[in-house]
Amino acid sequence: MAKIIAIETREALIKRRLRRHLTKLGFHKNAHGLLETALSGKDVIRSLHASQRSDRLAQNRHFIKERSADLLKYFATGLDVDPSKISPVLQRVRSNTKESDLFRLAALTWSVPVSNGFGRRIRYLVWDEHNEKLIGLIAIGDPVFNLSVRDKLIDWDSEARGERLVNVMDAYVLGAVAPYNILLGGKLVACLVRTRDVYNDFQQTYGNTSGIISGKEKKAKLLAVTTSSSLGRSSVYNRLKLGGVQYFSSIGYTSGWGHFHVPDKLFADLRDYLRAINHPYADLHQFGQGPNWRLRTTRAALEAIGLKEDLLKHGIKREVFLCELAANAIRVLKTGRGRPSLKTLATAKDVAGMALERWVVPRAQRRPEFSAWTTDDLKRLLNNNDRAEPKKHASMG
Repeated sequence: MAKIIAIETREALIKRRLRRHLTKLGFHKNAHGLLETALSGKDVIRSLHASQRSDRLAQNRHFIKERSADLLKYFATGLDVDPSKISPVLQRVRSNTKESDLFRLAALTWSVPVSNGFGRRIRYLVWDEHNEKLIGLIAIGDPVFNLSVRDKLIDWDSEARGERLVNVMDAYVLGAVAPYNILLGGKLVACLVRTRDVYNDFQQTYGNTSGIISGKEKKAKLLAVTTSSSLGRSSVYNRLKLGGVQYFSSIGYTSGWGHFHVPDKLFADLRDYLRAINHPYADLHQFGQGPNWRLRTTRAALEAIGLKEDLLKHGIKREVFLCELAANAIRVLKTGRGRPSLKTLATAKDVAGMALERWVVPRAQRRPEFSAWTTDDLKRLLNNNDRAEPKKHASMG
């Protein structure tokens, strides 16, 4: 009896916390019982992420204190950057290294909290070889299983998707850090996804991938990468074209369902509740469960405490983009037949050169104020003061 009372008390507490949190974010229920907000625009979406970002910074406060003194030297000030001499190079990030710590710290400067990714993962630091400072971050991982705009474009049924999704990844972290973001460095970083370097790294790491369920060797090849703007419509990925080659193409918008408005602390409460009632979803997050796991877990917890899953319909639609590394990627993904056509796939060095000429150098001439960026500005971001923060453009969920 005492256990039942304890569970009922926890259920009531979680309901109150969740309702209080959604009200604080500006959500209310409309006449149909669905979540609604009268606010709009990218700044509003950033504000909806603010609670989660505050939690993330609080969780990492010890890490920031312990590691920032050593790592801040890798971030450029405006005076460190000579736009005519920027020389981007990719460095693969391995776990438990100084590079992984730098990746973590850089991601904490962004206004939208960064996902940790799921399943297969490849991460990069993008360096400016000229001054040995950090330009940006790239991380690709397993894509969501259900993404209607992607599946409609490829014309997949469930069987074909299950068989060939192994050839698709999702860029869940993709962007430039300050002051390079001021110089449209985000466009440069995004274009580096579509390079021989990334294709070859994937091939070496996951080319002999076996299916989690079937156990069959899939002979995976990186044919395409999806990403989505965290801030609604994206100005970074639109018109992302170099040398006559399209690097990312808009393929539509998400449906406005997700869990980003449920912060980490509340999600932990929901998981604890599921554990208390012995629900299997509480710890169902092993390799192969995919990035839908948090959404499924949140939905299961809401149902268990007697709330409608409609609370997950936040209405914030994100623009989805597709990067085709192979010129015939859509056909191969649809049919499962044919060799990837890689004739237009250039090296990271060549792509970076084109991006610098197309966007970065002209931008520097129009926006010379980038040179005013200082280390103090960066420290303000890590102290949760968002003035002039870089934009983060990829995180599903």
